[in-house]
Amino acid sequence: MHRVTRYLLLALSVLMLSAPARAADAGKDGQQVDIKTMLFGHIGDSYEWHITKIGDKDIVIPLPVIVHSSTGWHCFMSSKLEDGPYEGLYCAEGGKYDGKIVEKDADGNEVRPFDISITKNVAGLMINSAIVLLLVLGCARWYRKHDVLNEAPTGIAAVIEPVVNFVYDDIIKGSIPEEHCRKYAPYLLAAFFFILVNNLMGIIPVFPGGANTTGNIAVTLVLALCTFVAVNLFANRHYWKDIFWPDVPWWLKVPVPLIPVIELFGIFTKPFALMIRLFANIMAGHAIILSFVSIVFLTVKMGPAINGTMSFVAVFFGIFMDFLELLVAFIQAYVFTMLSAVFIGLAHEGEGGKASES
Repeated sequence: MHRVTRYLLLALSVLMLSAPARAADAGKDGQQVDIKTMLFGHIGDSYEWHITKIGDKDIVIPLPVIVHSSTGWHCFMSSKLEDGPYEGLYCAEGGKYDGKIVEKDADGNEVRPFDISITKNVAGLMINSAIVLLLVLGCARWYRKHDVLNEAPTGIAAVIEPVVNFVYDDIIKGSIPEEHCRKYAPYLLAAFFFILVNNLMGIIPVFPGGANTTGNIAVTLVLALCTFVAVNLFANRHYWKDIFWPDVPWWLKVPVPLIPVIELFGIFTKPFALMIRLFANIMAGHAIILSFVSIVFLTVKMGPAINGTMSFVAVFFGIFMDFLELLVAFIQAYVFTMLSAVFIGLAHEGEGGKASES
């Protein structure tokens, strides 16, 4: 424990000493650091994967660009766009298509082609999905080769098994009627591990981490839609009765269907809440960490005393937020899975709160 503490203090000291130097280098020759560009450049999507910067040279991994424009399909690496338009396509600077690949129409206006490029977030999703598969298949491989009644799990199985038991026993079985648990367990377990791995990989600042996948609203939208389908596609009759003809005084249902309209509206607000909660919490965490880092650059012209002091504050709170983000990564995966299980369980509630067959 003391050795770990020494390593943390050493890392903190190195960051504290190097931060003012980096800030001074960034602000030399009167150069202004664009905090907004730096912030959204890290949490936004892009057509390349930025690794680091050595001197004036950016080390990046170009990604495949796949678009269908007015002249047909185009497939090339994003590095082709560094020197300007390529095959009539280029990345817009400013405007509503800022950072996106565009082309110009006959009137000279920027228009978006059909774009299915492998961007940073898409590549991050592929990598993280592969990690989830490796974890699950590695665990399954251990169980195929060992007698679980006589041997305790080892390796990756020892890590995955207690998490699976926790999710299944405390979340799924606690929210969904027993006869439906095994039906929905694969989806809920997959959602939990997928969100958890993406959250954790987003905290890692170096490749293959750093992609803000669960901080992208399109990703959380798809996850919420999966729960929406699982809830409403397999719901029983009692669920729909409670929506269109709930047990409330008749004058709240006819002639103006006040409560049914509210209940129907609730069908869509539940997945919307799932989408926004996951997106906002992950995005906010990344933005706060980057905001602390930007303090180093914002105070570079205030003198070494102020810059050094604020660098200490920025590094200290940045490390604190990193540890807090580890906790948030687990909490958000837990909350999304728990709420999804609760919504699915409500879709299978019977009369008087007893489970009924769907």
